[in-house]
Amino acid sequence: MSGHSAAAERNKEPILEVLTPFLAPGMSVLEVASGTAQHVIHFARALPQVEFQPTEKDTTGLAELVVAMVTAGLSNIRSPLVLDVQADWPRVGPFDVLVCINMIHIAPWPATDALFAGAARTLKSDGGRVLLYGPYREAGLHTAPSNETFDAWLKQRDSRSGVRDLDEVTSVAAKHGFSRDTVIKMPANNLCVGFVRG
Repeated sequence: MSGHSAAAERNKEPILEVLTPFLAPGMSVLEVASGTAQHVIHFARALPQVEFQPTEKDTTGLAELVVAMVTAGLSNIRSPLVLDVQADWPRVGPFDVLVCINMIHIAPWPATDALFAGAARTLKSDGGRVLLYGPYREAGLHTAPSNETFDAWLKQRDSRSGVRDLDEVTSVAAKHGFSRDTVIKMPANNLCVGFVRG
C-alpha cells in the first residue's frame, strides 16, 4: 500500500452505490485490506451515520492508513487495525457488513477461506453481509480478454494468485454459512458480489 490508486479513484463511487442500500444509520462496516484508504474515506464521507473500521495486513500499511485517516478528519472512521486475513484476527465486532475490495485475486487462494471464516466470527449472526469487489471467472471462463491478460500477469508475478471462479468463491462462502444473493456488473469487467449470513 502506498500513495494514491487511480483504480480506487475510478471505482470508489460505483462501489458506494452498491454498498449504500445495505446500510442504515447506526450500522458498522469492517473493511479488510483498506490499501490507500481512498475507498473507506469516500464511503465514510458519504455515509456519516455509519461507522467504518479500516484494516491493513501489516504495521507499514497501518502507519500509512493512520496518516490518511488523520488527514481526512472524519469522526465515523475508527482507528485502523492490523488484520492479516490468514492470521489471528483482532477481537472486534460484531459488524453489519464486511467489505473487501481487490484482495482475493492478489492473495493466495486459502485467503478466501480465511476471509469467510473471519467474517463468520466478526459479523452479526443474523443478516451479516460480505461484499467483495474484483474480477471473476464465471463457469470457469474469463468474462473479458482484459481479465484473461490480467490473470496471466498475476500468476507470473505470484503463482498463488489469480482471478478466482465465482462458483468456487460461492462454495467457500457457503461452507462458512454465507449465501450469495448479489452479483452486479461493474466498470472494467469487475463484479460486486454480495453474500448474506443466516
